[in-house]
Parts: sequence; C-alpha cells; structure tokens
Amino acid sequence: MSKKVPVYVISGFLGSGKTTVLLHMLEHFKDEGLKLGIILNELGDENVENHLFQGERVVELLNGCICCTIQDDLKSTLDQYVGEKVDVLIIEGTGVANPLEIKDVLLTPLYMEHFELQSMISLVDASHYLEYQSFFNSSKEIRGLLKEQVTSAHLLVLNKMDLVSEKELIKVESKLADELEDHVPVYRTSYGEVPLEILLEKRMQMREVRVDQHGKGAGHDHHHHHHHIEAVKVAFSEPVNRVVLEKQLKKLSKQVVRSKGIVRLDETPGLYEFQYAASTLVLNKIEKTDVEPSIILIGKEIDDKKVEKFCEALRGE
Repeated sequence: MSKKVPVYVISGFLGSGKTTVLLHMLEHFKDEGLKLGIILNELGDENVENHLFQGERVVELLNGCICCTIQDDLKSTLDQYVGEKVDVLIIEGTGVANPLEIKDVLLTPLYMEHFELQSMISLVDASHYLEYQSFFNSSKEIRGLLKEQVTSAHLLVLNKMDLVSEKELIKVESKLADELEDHVPVYRTSYGEVPLEILLEKRMQMREVRVDQHGKGAGHDHHHHHHHIEAVKVAFSEPVNRVVLEKQLKKLSKQVVRSKGIVRLDETPGLYEFQYAASTLVLNKIEKTDVEPSIILIGKEIDDKKVEKFCEALRGE
C-alpha cells in the first residue's frame, strides 16, 4: 500500500487568523518541493480569498459548513485525493465549523487507509474571546462552538496578543485553562507567526493492531505516547454480536472516548458501519463489499492488553 498522506486541520472562529497560518505552512511545503492539497470551506457561494492560492491545488467547498450541510462533499473531496498523489493535505474549516466532525471523517476506516491526521490546530482571537464568551454579546451556539474548537485542539494558537492588555490576557488564559486538557500546548502570538517546528509537529498518534484467531495482538508498536490522543485501528474480520460490542466498548470507557468502524454482525449478512459515543452504539448497513472490517478506538493511553481482551470478548472467548 502507498504511503499515507499527512493531514493538518486548521480551525478557529471568524477572524482568528486561520488563513495566515495556512499560507505560512503553504510557503514552507512549496519550498520543500512537496505537492500540497488544500481543502477550503466557506459559508458563502464564493471564496473571496482564492487569489491567495493561485497555482495551488485547492478544492473549495462553498455554501455550507464542512461538518454538517456539506459533509458528504468533504468525503467526496477526500475520495478525489485518494486517487490523486499529493504529499500533504491541509483542511481549513469555516469559522463556524466544529473540527471534531472533520476529525471524525478522517478517522473512519475508509479514510484511515489513505490519510494520517497529524494535528488539529485551533486559533483563538485573544482580543475578542471574552466578548464571544459573554452571555450578553453572543449566543449559546457561538459559546458552544468556541468550546468545541478549543477542546478539539492538539495545538492552540492564541493570536492577536498585541490587542489585549495584561489584565485581559489573564482572564482569557484562565477561561481557556478551564477548557483545555493539560497536555495541549498554547502558543501565544500576534500575527499568526508560529514557528514551523511547532505547527508541523505530529500530535495525533495512530497505531494499528492485528489480532490472530485467539485475539492476541501482533506486529504493532507497543510504545505509548502518553501526552497524545491516539487512534488505534484493530483489524477484525469475524462477525460480532452487537450487544457484546456495545458492552465491551463501555468497559473500555476510561481509556476510549470514541469508537467507530466497519464490522460484520452475527445476526445478519453484510457490512455495517458503527459509531460509538456517549455510551451509545449506532449501526448502519453499507453497500460496499470490498472493505476490510476494522474497529477504531480513539482515546488516551490505550493499553494493548485491554485491546486484546476486548477482541477475545468479541470472539466469545
């Protein structure tokens, strides 16, 4: 199989400086002689900044939000990049996009075969953050969206520092500390100027586990990156029982916050895509028959031995 394409996702509320950071990364990759793919999402029917990307391979997803009304367009665009050789892919969502939904698409079995998520980079406009958090100046939807953009971050860029006072900055950072996990770094800057070694660091770890007929893992990396979120892909071709699958996923809940995959069920023929979140399992039959069944576990410090026990339980051992 060909090498997976590294993917960076840039998110942040309107005016936070996403495009500035994207152009900085673009210039670097061009200097390295790499072929870059860019997916830009705009809410309107025209991207007024397309002149900034002349000569680049850019797919514009217009008239919608990448994470909801045009999520199917995102999938079809990724399908294009599966067939077209690019060295790096950058996705910039709209200022009102929930980046968790973008990550969900990238971490489905169909796309994990071809793309490898490196980092979720979220920008915050330090000069307006407190205003957006105010009950008087913003809506519940905006406050919820800002929280999603912050909590999804592998790297948080606190931008426009030149526009805030020291007193205001203390309040901003205190509010952000309530939302961020301890392991997420915060880089403070004024004009979106973030060193490339920080922007390009791989912060999302992805492992693959293959299990034999006894549920034992083989041929995978035992090294854990405890400060990173990771996605563990488990190749699992045998039919599973839906009740047992949900029960075993709940047992992993301390380490696994999210799961998805494609499985065969013991009660009916065919392949089923499943989503598991908030202790709830949802299954939908898919028409494709040429997909290898697999289970993806997303969380922190996922222990290999627990993964093996999980597989044994699915087999009824």
